Amino acid sequence: MAETTRDYPRPLPRRRNSMAAEFYDYCKQHELRFQRCTDCGTWRHVPRDMCAHCGSFHWEWAKSSGKGKVFSWTTVMQPMLPQFADLVPYSPAVIEMEEGVRLVSWVIDVPPEELRLDLPVEVVFDDVTPEVTLPKFRRAI
Repeated sequence: MAETTRDYPRPLPRRRNSMAAEFYDYCKQHELRFQRCTDCGTWRHVPRDMCAHCGSFHWEWAKSSGKGKVFSWTTVMQPMLPQFADLVPYSPAVIEMEEGVRLVSWVIDVPPEELRLDLPVEVVFDDVTPEVTLPKFRRAI
């Protein structure tokens, strides 16, 4: 379940009692980091205890290049939640990072009709509340 706050009108990611808390702690520092297995080197996201590739429980938070490409997206014309009604139309996108992991985010400077597969993007950080910073993306320069 997403958290909510009066400081930001949309749902926020769960940060308490979650492995994702560390991910968002790094985002707050304007660093994009993902878990990387220290036995086989496989990157992973969403954070979890065990490597799906080799089964190891040994991992680190490794810094991402912050560069990726648009893997997929959808354009929302009718929001599921009223907190997103003012954004319609909007296009949440799946970003494939250079490290191979994928995450859902926003491409902030590209209107939905200009999104395309493999569009190069780079991370930017949006300090949406004093406690929460979200990774978003812009067209790579």
